[in-house]
Amino acid sequence: MISYLKGIIAGIQSNSGNRNVLTIEVNGLGYDLQVPARLVKQLPDSGGEVQIFTHYQIREEVPLLYGFASPGERDVFRHLLSVSGIGAALAIALLDTLELPDLVQAIITGNTQLLIQAPGVGKKTAERLCLELKSKLIEWRKTAGFFVATGGPAPGILEEVQMTLLALGYTANEVSHALHVVSEDIGLSKNALVEDWLKQAIAHLSAAEYSQP
Repeated sequence: MISYLKGIIAGIQSNSGNRNVLTIEVNGLGYDLQVPARLVKQLPDSGGEVQIFTHYQIREEVPLLYGFASPGERDVFRHLLSVSGIGAALAIALLDTLELPDLVQAIITGNTQLLIQAPGVGKKTAERLCLELKSKLIEWRKTAGFFVATGGPAPGILEEVQMTLLALGYTANEVSHALHVVSEDIGLSKNALVEDWLKQAIAHLSAAEYSQP
């Protein structure tokens, strides 16, 4: 019904349960959109102009609008909603926990350990996501021209590295970013030893923590 809204930010409200509501004024009308926290961090200050891609839903006879930074993010949100037991809150939690390429890759490769980092997502839910969406997201990735970066450890090494870093207390986003930096900037071979990936990733993460004010 509404593909996107382009207007001026009139306000942002963060409520309990990590619910973020963005109000956009478009031609004198104010629209409330529920958006991921990740998007809120990317928005300009109040009064700035934005274009938000939307998903319209009616729940218990109440119309709701959800907003996303890109058509791809909205597409994946809709795919997530198609899985039994996945509502808007869980779908947004997944989008907030993992960068979009990492979320798509985790589902396609069956990396349930990464998916359960999202609040409210248990092992059975993660397994169901992978089972029901793997083929759909492979096809969507082709038709949407959406490509997942090929950097990072080889598949046989990736999960062990991710799980070790998560066990050390780093978030899924921090782990994903660190492995990207180690692959792209440092140039570590994807087939390097697990110990080498961990050493380089922890060095990057420690340096990032030290540089924070």
